[in-house]
Amino acid sequence: MSITRKLATKQQRALEILIRLKRLYPDATCTLNYETPVQLLVATILSAQCTDERVNQVTPELFRRFPDAEAIANADLTELESLVRSTGFYRNKAKNIQGACRLIVEKFRGKVPKRMEQLLELPGVARKTANVVSAHAYGIYHGVTVDTHVKRLSNRLGLTEHQDPIRIERDLITLLPQPDWENWSIRLIYHGRAICTARKPACHACALADLCPSANLGSIE
Repeated sequence: MSITRKLATKQQRALEILIRLKRLYPDATCTLNYETPVQLLVATILSAQCTDERVNQVTPELFRRFPDAEAIANADLTELESLVRSTGFYRNKAKNIQGACRLIVEKFRGKVPKRMEQLLELPGVARKTANVVSAHAYGIYHGVTVDTHVKRLSNRLGLTEHQDPIRIERDLITLLPQPDWENWSIRLIYHGRAICTARKPACHACALADLCPSANLGSIE
């Protein structure tokens, strides 16, 4: 009898997948470089539609010039745009970064807030960014970060039937232990890049294949 059949419930499969992902990617962690919660927030906003590698090339000079929320809040917007240009969508990102830092200074005394509802008040911050910042800056797990890899793999693994990130997140938090919410996402991202790619997943080399309804049914898209 296959492990897929033995692990009858979705939660049992999710927990077994989690165990295997931890073995596959034991050192998985946030790959953005930062020293403070504000710097993590800025780097995470910049990472939208951009690789972490590119962001890490941009942020040393950005943080040298503007190391904290107050400095970014008072920065010349044109200079901010120039510094983040290579991350794409630079005008909107620079505007959001400055807007977020101004609100942090004016409303939160220069500190990135910890509560989800307060994080979501910041320009450029949706649940994905808020989850990353709260988890890695403060060790607070509000939810599961859902990016394109997490969305794709969660559907392929049969852990959700939804396409909306918020509904996917709601499904995942019912299946996983809260302390693993954030690193679950990071490990799925690693696996999505290495094995379960969008166009041609390597099911023959996948350590999760016997737990994956898509691989077992031969219905990988």
